[in-house]
Amino acid sequence: MADTKAAFEQAQKDVKTLTKRPGNEDMLFLYAHFKQAAEGDVKGSRPGMLDMVGRAKYDAWAKLKGTKADDAMKKYVDKVATLLKSHK
Repeated sequence: MADTKAAFEQAQKDVKTLTKRPGNEDMLFLYAHFKQAAEGDVKGSRPGMLDMVGRAKYDAWAKLKGTKADDAMKKYVDKVATLLKSHK
């Protein structure tokens, strides 16, 4: 777990070095996996219809319900590695 946590923390730094912004699907993937790893299952109520961004983020995170933090960290790290390869 310590290695995974260190890789996760490094990936958070690395993602900020991307030369161009990832697409919306990739951004939602990163957001949801980060939140699942950091906070666990989604909390609170789903945002209303008019908050489309908040709703998309909530829904992406909610899909990961029950995912272990370690698994979410690994998938986040893998996605950042893929983005780094394709955006540099």
